[in-house]
Amino acid sequence: MKILGIDPGYGIVGYGIIEGGYQPKMIDYGVVSTPKELSLPERLEIIYSSIETLIKSYTPDVVAIEELFYFRNQTTIIPVAEARGVILLACKDNNVPIYEYTPLQIKQALTGIGRAEKAQVQFMVKTILGLESVPKPDDAADALAVAICHGQINPNLNNNGV
Repeated sequence: MKILGIDPGYGIVGYGIIEGGYQPKMIDYGVVSTPKELSLPERLEIIYSSIETLIKSYTPDVVAIEELFYFRNQTTIIPVAEARGVILLACKDNNVPIYEYTPLQIKQALTGIGRAEKAQVQFMVKTILGLESVPKPDDAADALAVAICHGQINPNLNNNGV
């Protein structure tokens, strides 16, 4: 099973693609960046088309995306939510099932500790995928963590389900 993990944002969207569930293999990771000088609608268009391109290029079986959590900076919550909306739309338009996970679920799945620090999660991404170093930037590592989370906690994986 191919899992596309997404860490949503509007300046940077992290993505990570893995194969498998309990013993995953990394296929690719990276980020979609949108220039600050563009308007929000232009940035959202870049995000939508980039996610659609990833889906068409890698043909994931599922998409795992991080749910939004409370932001201290109230000015960024709305644009991030809008970016997350176009990501969900791109997935839906391309008929890819969507699974959503909270930061607590992701941390719990990777480290066994729901309140784990970011460095602990990144270390586990590196370890689980057998990488020599933590993927950079952080948004890409976070996206891989979301994908791994789906593989770790989805009860249908051992039955070849999604």
